[in-house]
Amino acid sequence: MLATAPVPKKNRLTLYIFIALMLGIGLGFVFNNSYVKDENDRIAVLATNIDHLQKQQELIKDTTAVAYLDFGKQISAAKAEKTKLTKSVDHKMEPFSLLADVFLRLIKMIVAPLVFTTLVVGVAKLGDIKAVGRIGGKTLLWFASASLMSLLLGMILVNVFKPGMSMHLELPDVNAETGVQKAAMSLKTFLYHVFPSSVIEAMANNEILQIVVFALFFGVATAAIGEKGQVVVKLFDAIADVILTVTGYIMKLAPIAVFGAMTAVIAKEGGGILKTYSIFIGEFYFGLLLLWLCICGIGSLFIGKRIFPLLSGVKEPALLAFSTSSSEAAFPKTMQMLERFGCPNKIVSFVLPLGYSFNLDGSMMYMTFASIFIAQSYGIHLPFGTQISMLLVLMLSSKGIAGVPRASLVVIAGTLASFNIPEAGIALLLGIDPLLDMGRSATNVLGNSVATAVVSKWEKTL
Repeated sequence: MLATAPVPKKNRLTLYIFIALMLGIGLGFVFNNSYVKDENDRIAVLATNIDHLQKQQELIKDTTAVAYLDFGKQISAAKAEKTKLTKSVDHKMEPFSLLADVFLRLIKMIVAPLVFTTLVVGVAKLGDIKAVGRIGGKTLLWFASASLMSLLLGMILVNVFKPGMSMHLELPDVNAETGVQKAAMSLKTFLYHVFPSSVIEAMANNEILQIVVFALFFGVATAAIGEKGQVVVKLFDAIADVILTVTGYIMKLAPIAVFGAMTAVIAKEGGGILKTYSIFIGEFYFGLLLLWLCICGIGSLFIGKRIFPLLSGVKEPALLAFSTSSSEAAFPKTMQMLERFGCPNKIVSFVLPLGYSFNLDGSMMYMTFASIFIAQSYGIHLPFGTQISMLLVLMLSSKGIAGVPRASLVVIAGTLASFNIPEAGIALLLGIDPLLDMGRSATNVLGNSVATAVVSKWEKTL
């Protein structure tokens, strides 16, 4: 009898995460059909009633009429009851949500010091400002090209599929509140978000882009002072190794976090919303598949057949990002994977943190896909020129807001307002956004991994 080959140690975490993912989905459906079924059923009924009451209210033109005010009171009461039931579901699923939340907090705890120490060491090892400028130029060229490709793909697919026209969804009132703040698209706001007034504050808030800016100055200055700077390089190198060891400890909790996250999401959303939005979800994930093929295809033009071992290595951090809906959760593991793949530490520590602010390919595709979907749902025709303008606005306004909660929805809200599309349309996406965010996060990890490998190849250091 042949002995079963043991699972290689490096692949066990991926296996455990996948098992936890499946168990979480299974338990989530069990809870959805039993433990929180009553609340979910009542929430669905209330949502239908609110839509019906709002339509009845809209028929009354006199806003001071008794009937109009009476409908307003009924709508407010229904919304209050819906909020109460939603909080009840959240409370019941809190033990599972906490598993994921604690894990993500631990990851966020190490991301800022890891980015800072590794980037300072990487820049210092590059030696001079010319090398930093050369690599930075190549990196930003790739990021801009990848972002443009992702946005264009989203725009093309949503015009081909036309999900907003085919789904016939109940539309929210154009004045309805969504709870999503609009992104301010002024140059002043962008620059303030890039350049920190305090590096301590930037680290406390996990503002990756601001940390990157300070680390670039610090690293160049460290290289400029010559021999004295080597003390700093050795110290930060040692600190980075310690943080990566801490990462190893935290990653042992990943399967537990994935199990909790999936149980909570599926229990709350269930199969009903999947059925209602099956067209949109299916078409969006098909778009992500095409985006993966495009990214890998273009990447293979530079690194050849090594794209396949890169894909094999990226499956663990991508699965982690998918399960937790956070590409940030996969950052330390992605960094380790790329160094094992053959990318030099100085390139990885430079390109990867920048990618988390400038190269969110999955999020880019979602922005054009979702924005035009909302316009289609309201029957608003957007000429080709307008869509291109929207694409450019999205490309500019999305840079540097990676740390903002619901970043994609925030940018979409600001863009819709600029093109006279009802911002309330975002309410169509709020229920399924956690499910879509899973695919976006995994795609962001893939995009940044390929970018790092390509820049390493350009520098002849792969």
